[in-house]
Amino acid sequence: MTGTFNKAIIAGRLGSDPEIRVTASGNEIANLSIATNEYFKNKEGERQERTDWHRAVIFSDSLVSNVVKPYLRKGSSVLIEGPIRTDSYEKDGETRYTQEIIVTELRLMDSKKS
Repeated sequence: MTGTFNKAIIAGRLGSDPEIRVTASGNEIANLSIATNEYFKNKEGERQERTDWHRAVIFSDSLVSNVVKPYLRKGSSVLIEGPIRTDSYEKDGETRYTQEIIVTELRLMDSKKS
């Protein structure tokens, strides 16, 4: 296989309302916090749940204005796709790393009634 591939597909629920900010050039950016759950049995056979949190960012003005603002709230069920981006920053003399999914595709998973 040649080349590389960077794409995440996450289906989960928003842990908070989307955070929307406007850049100096007037573009809207939405930040999402998405929870996914995994169920498994421990050594004793008891059912356990693990929740992972994923950070996602939407740079598309049309997605923000046509989907995020009118439809997404805390608890909304979504499926997102996009590349994972890793950034670093310095804090207290230590290099720290963050990862977020750059949303290129967004699907609402809630029923129309909700």
